[in-house]
Amino acid sequence: MNRLTGKVAIVTGGALGIGRAGVIRMAEEGASVAVLDLQADKGEALATELRARDFPARFWRCDVSSEAEVSRVFGEVAAHFGRLDIVVNNAGVAGVNKPTHELTEAEWDWVQSINVKGVFFCTKHAIQILRMAGGGSIINLSSIYGLVSAPDIPAYHASKGAVRLMTKTDALLYAADSIRVNSIHPGFIWTPLVEAHLKASGDLEAGRVATDALHPLGHMGEPDDIAWGIVYLASDEAKFITGAELVIDGGYTAR
Repeated sequence: MNRLTGKVAIVTGGALGIGRAGVIRMAEEGASVAVLDLQADKGEALATELRARDFPARFWRCDVSSEAEVSRVFGEVAAHFGRLDIVVNNAGVAGVNKPTHELTEAEWDWVQSINVKGVFFCTKHAIQILRMAGGGSIINLSSIYGLVSAPDIPAYHASKGAVRLMTKTDALLYAADSIRVNSIHPGFIWTPLVEAHLKASGDLEAGRVATDALHPLGHMGEPDDIAWGIVYLASDEAKFITGAELVIDGGYTAR
């Protein structure tokens, strides 16, 4: 219950799915948490729910594809809580499911603006604040599709591969500042994003059964499976881990 006591965390895309689970678990472990999202109703509701449990939490509306907005919100978070120790770059989109030759430039750019530029902007504007705190932990949500690929959603796969290498570069750049940077690579996790992807691909229930079968453990994961990985990498238990890939995928990439 005290693995993150005294730490302040930002979670982008924190209103639902993996982000929401990470917010809750970090708050329960003692962190003060800033929930960043575009879904204001859900984000405010989560922050209110946590404050009702006496956990310090606040919501900020933030479009991670806007550098000006990221810079402003990160400054406000640091001013409100007095410091920043943890950044979880979780905000992401899947994009349209088309083969590469059918993608429009706008469809490609929309995915990269959130999944890649969003991570870049949030890291860029966190560094000085983390330095002022004496170090910290940046956790980037990549994917199994930052490690392997599949014949679908090419813009998404490209973006998650970029996040994987951005993580390693920043781990090396900021190690001397005691800023650790690691990536998490989830398999299919039952979230609104995955549900929407399966719905768009056809029969939802059949898609869920087929997707379950892709994992040697026989089922998709739950948001909490990733949330505990976030807690670990955010905590001092992971003080000697940087530039690493934490794969939480039910065995998907073990083949």
